[in-house]
Amino acid sequence: MTADQSLDAGLPIRLLHDRVLVRTEGGEGERRSTAGIVIPATAAVGKRLAWATAVGVGPNVRAVVAGDRVLFDPDERSEVELHGRAYVLLRERDVHAVAAERVETAAAGSTGLYL
Repeated sequence: MTADQSLDAGLPIRLLHDRVLVRTEGGEGERRSTAGIVIPATAAVGKRLAWATAVGVGPNVRAVVAGDRVLFDPDERSEVELHGRAYVLLRERDVHAVAAERVETAAAGSTGLYL
């Protein structure tokens, strides 16, 4: 799958080098804990990583494919708007982890961690 084929519904962009275009999951406002407690956006918390869905990858990206859920630091991001929707542009090295079904099946025969 090429970078052009992996983008959300024909976005007018072709990613270069090691870039990953992601769509974030939810807002940066208040959130709920697993117990259902509402945590306001103004609450001070430690460094919190965010999940997003990869919608496009550049030709030199090796560990992420379109559709993967990726974990990244929201403080180290570049935002871009395409067709009225906000996306985040990352380098592959800024992705901390990948959560995908293919990771579990591939990891069974590999040596080492997949991060």
